[in-house]
Amino acid sequence: MGRGKTTGLYKRGEIWHVDRQIRGQRVRESTGARDLKEAEMYLAKRIEEIRQAVVYGVRPIRTFRSASIKYLNENQHKRSIRDDAFHFRCLDPFIGHLPMDRVHMGTLQSFIEARKLKGVKAKSINLALSVVRRVVNLAASEWRDENGMTWLSTPSKIKLLPLTDARKPYPLNWDEQARLLQELPSHLARMALFKVNTGTRDREVCCLRWDWEVSVPELGTSVFIIPADFVKNGEERLVVLNRVAKSVIEEVRGEHPDYVFTYRGQPIERMNNSAWKRARRKVGLDVRVHDLKQTFGRRLRAAGVSYEDRQDLLGHRSRRITTHYSAAELSSLIEAANAVCGTKSRKSPTLVVLRRKNG
Repeated sequence: MGRGKTTGLYKRGEIWHVDRQIRGQRVRESTGARDLKEAEMYLAKRIEEIRQAVVYGVRPIRTFRSASIKYLNENQHKRSIRDDAFHFRCLDPFIGHLPMDRVHMGTLQSFIEARKLKGVKAKSINLALSVVRRVVNLAASEWRDENGMTWLSTPSKIKLLPLTDARKPYPLNWDEQARLLQELPSHLARMALFKVNTGTRDREVCCLRWDWEVSVPELGTSVFIIPADFVKNGEERLVVLNRVAKSVIEEVRGEHPDYVFTYRGQPIERMNNSAWKRARRKVGLDVRVHDLKQTFGRRLRAAGVSYEDRQDLLGHRSRRITTHYSAAELSSLIEAANAVCGTKSRKSPTLVVLRRKNG
């Protein structure tokens, strides 16, 4: 006669799960095991961990992977939560299985070296390290279990890498802009032209919606107000349309009921895709999507636009209420934005870019 399974274990699909009261605590979690014997060993381990915590005050062992899951579940509201999830996926093969007290700069070295070998810059590696540091600090301060104990006794010091390989901005001159736009497919070319004339970020352009457009009848034009959830600094963003940006908007008006920029009826997730990289290689330019925003900013400065107006046009954080303007103030911003419109007569200010020759 076969033995019965351990009380508190049940199977959901192919995986055994725990649902049991242990010393007054309700434990409901996956064992991650398909085999009953392995699941029973997991449950026995959890029972002992809870006994040690209740009787002797011993902190249960928790892995960085479980901390990552907790962090993601509690921070779904974050604008950058998808980026955080990406960093956790990259980190998991290296430290996901480690107990929290073994996550430190020593155990992170293999991750750092692996990313460097793939050509990832220090700035991008630091983004992942920052997420690790945040999780470690939360585990040692705010996250507490049923016994009032923090997940971690003391946080490890996670240091960021020096930015010795940071790439310098690459503002485009007019000829480079024309060559790049010519090689881009039409849907990306329109987005790039809009971006280089508004200073918007990649996500702001890709997510741009028609219901964010606000008519300004006094000036015979419109602007876009991007909600704070879609803006990097967490503040509403005013997007002023100069002549070129306005022509792009009119060209795509009516193509989609919700999104301004689409491809084959679907919104575009990011501009830095294979088509962008292919065009960039074809024209021989080391230009990123973000360089279009940099180009707009440099051209504004070259045109003599004031620092305050440049802040507003580029969507930088300031102490001003940047989405509340009078018609006269909007007119001034539109005039400033029009100062960088490229024309055949080249009346726009010339952007001189000094670049060091290789070799």
